[in-house]
Amino acid sequence: MKIIVTIPSFNEENSIGIVINEVNKTFSKTNYNYEIQVLNDGSTDKTEEIARSLGATVYSHPRNYGLAESFRDEIEYALQNGADIIVHIDADGQYQTDEIISLIEPIINNEADFVMGSRFQGMIEEMPLIKQLGNKAFSRVVSQICRMHISDAQTGFRAFTREVAEKVKVKSNFTYTQEQIIKCVKNKFRIIEVPIFFAKRISGKSRLMTNPVDYAIKAGVNMFRIYRDFAPLKFFGFIGFSLIAIALSLFIFSAFILGKFYDVTVILLSVSGLQIILFGFLAEMNQE
Repeated sequence: MKIIVTIPSFNEENSIGIVINEVNKTFSKTNYNYEIQVLNDGSTDKTEEIARSLGATVYSHPRNYGLAESFRDEIEYALQNGADIIVHIDADGQYQTDEIISLIEPIINNEADFVMGSRFQGMIEEMPLIKQLGNKAFSRVVSQICRMHISDAQTGFRAFTREVAEKVKVKSNFTYTQEQIIKCVKNKFRIIEVPIFFAKRISGKSRLMTNPVDYAIKAGVNMFRIYRDFAPLKFFGFIGFSLIAIALSLFIFSAFILGKFYDVTVILLSVSGLQIILFGFLAEMNQE
């Protein structure tokens, strides 16, 4: 089997060399056939130069396109280069490269098709509280949609087979980590989580969280997107039934308390609610 360890990077000159050397050190203790691939997402520092000097295969974007586009491209390049197993790991050094073996062995032993490193089943050295709460909320939403327990749906440390990479196409620019999990479940791939250690960043700051308020807003919007895209009946049903409930409340209040009947408003809210619920049913049917 050929294993490709792919590392998306954007201005990670202080850590990319360390991560590549640690990956090499990890695999030097094994007989696995592996290759290191770096997806340079428009870095303006020496990320690309350092990665090439250490023997990694480097693909570069002309400018910064973001994590989702990098994720899609790195998978395509790995498939072109004959990967049987793809390992996705971040360039900031927070995931431990020696735990790659824990991710790939269930696949090699034909026990799983998709393996995620769970920070919440393992140990977290440093993570802001708001981010922990956000990650757990995301995981609960994904668990509800998948109807199976997922403890860490946001993890960037994952391994999967060539078949998963070919069949599960990620389209979202905002919720791609969760999208891959949900689509793997829907395609009946075998999924497991393994506990991992999550360390402090080697250098720099997280680009996913500029401040707690910004993260909370983005997390809330993305959770709505997950429900809208992958559980449309729940999403639109909630909106539709809410409008109908408002219409019913308005009818009771106006008819029995005010002695008036706002017929146009009540009818408009009721019809709108029913139409939105119907739209949810149609969207759910199109997912089947």
